[in-house]
Amino acid sequence: MGYPHPSHPKENPVLSKHFGDPEARTYDGWVKRGGYEGLKKILRLTPEAVIEEIKTSGLRGRGGAGFPTGLKWSLMPKADGRPHYLVCNADESEPGTFKDREIMRWTPHGLLEGCAIAAYAIGAERCYIYIRGEFTDPYKIMDQAVEEATARGALGDNAFGSGKRIEVILHRGAGAYICGEETAMLNSIEGKRGNPRIKPPYPAQAGLFGMPTTINNVETLAVVPHVVMRGGEWYKGLSLSNPKSTGTKLISVCGHIQRPGNYEVTMGTPMKELIYDMCGGMRPGRTLKAVIPGGSSVPIMSAAEAEDCLLDYEGVVAKGSMLGSAGMIVMDDTTDMVYQIWRLARFYAHESCAQCTQCREGTAWTTRILERILAGKGKQEHFQLLLDLSDNMTGKTICVLSDSCAAPIVSGIQKFRHEFEAYIQGAREPALAAV
Repeated sequence: MGYPHPSHPKENPVLSKHFGDPEARTYDGWVKRGGYEGLKKILRLTPEAVIEEIKTSGLRGRGGAGFPTGLKWSLMPKADGRPHYLVCNADESEPGTFKDREIMRWTPHGLLEGCAIAAYAIGAERCYIYIRGEFTDPYKIMDQAVEEATARGALGDNAFGSGKRIEVILHRGAGAYICGEETAMLNSIEGKRGNPRIKPPYPAQAGLFGMPTTINNVETLAVVPHVVMRGGEWYKGLSLSNPKSTGTKLISVCGHIQRPGNYEVTMGTPMKELIYDMCGGMRPGRTLKAVIPGGSSVPIMSAAEAEDCLLDYEGVVAKGSMLGSAGMIVMDDTTDMVYQIWRLARFYAHESCAQCTQCREGTAWTTRILERILAGKGKQEHFQLLLDLSDNMTGKTICVLSDSCAAPIVSGIQKFRHEFEAYIQGAREPALAAV
């Protein structure tokens, strides 16, 4: 399987520069392309200096939350005598998102170098990379890369002769979406049921095995060597509109689009430029109807909102949604929005760990109500019931899985209420069998 598309002139390839290049997967191939120079460089610096460079860059977490990376690293306790851990979240399970697997498939040593730099900065000697269990090809490639990097001295008890121990361990998930939540991931690594933990305490205080822990996404860590080598000011300068959203971003685009795939764009790129110029627009004869910009767990955007939106953290929020994991699901005018919202609700109901009542009951009941509407059995009072359930599911649970179920329901009713009405009034043929 090759890289999904050739680079577009309007892209800004930093992370994706070597996607599709098999030689870049090997240790020697990565070194030939400038790899591991960043790790060698920072091993001559203090951890504090490395963290300051990341702060200068303005790099924010690329997994969804967008929390400043340098600040997260600085929250780890200093010289407390306890083991510190780094965990790389490679459990990419968010519907519509498929960027992290490409990083692992094509530039595994870039990710390992980023992990090693981050581990040094936070005082960790061990990093766990938690890889989604279904990622068989990325896992094999990462496993080979760890072996190569350890054999060549980039990792291990004496990384590049620095006297610093940096060990990387791969840990495979077992198909649970909930384990993408950082504290559920920690429980899974420890061999426990993958349920999210109550916070506080936060991982920086008591994380993996009860010790200080930092969790970063694959894309976040993979860009760190580039920041280290080219400087925080260089990365900070990669922004078209907003100094709070710096650098480039991998956007996974799928759905009713001519050229789906991963696109690396400078923060602040107009969404319509990505959809129409880079991705080739809608299928012939179709028009844009809706976009889910940040993976399935964020509010749905209308066509008008999408076509007037800048692709950065604040730009998407200004249009009522979130950049999230940047898994962009594009829908044209053939889409049955009620049916698609039901599919999303059913996914979250299935993936709920059932720890919180609001999530366990709320995701199940919203799914059943949507099924009734699609079966032609809906009632007007179902609108308010769905909104009330969504309100009770938002901001009231240990993690945000129930919020993720509520977001498309509420935004769907707000922007596409007429489609719900069509089912309720019998103006549209039932899409599901009677329930």
